[in-house]
Amino acid sequence: MIVEERIYTFHPGKLPQFMEEYEAVRELQSRTLGQLLGYFTSEFGLQNQTVHLWGYDSLEDRNARRAKLAALPEWRAFLGRILPLLDRQENRILTPLSFSPLGNPK
Repeated sequence: MIVEERIYTFHPGKLPQFMEEYEAVRELQSRTLGQLLGYFTSEFGLQNQTVHLWGYDSLEDRNARRAKLAALPEWRAFLGRILPLLDRQENRILTPLSFSPLGNPK
């Protein structure tokens, strides 16, 4: 298993607009990408952010699922609406250690 961490930082005041737009495609994204491990905003520290974690069997599984999502017209339309709201995006691929509750990747 691998975990993709995605951190989106929005322009100040734009997070509520993003969340409203996201509600319309949330089920589509979950159905296409699969294993949502968590979706968060922060109470303290950096503000105007969402952090989400997605679990995949492998990098190949992740790439295939993300390509399928990117090909959907509804998703592309959503991106067109939210990209102006974004200030920055960060992505990381994380590999759980053997003692992690998410299990050994081997």
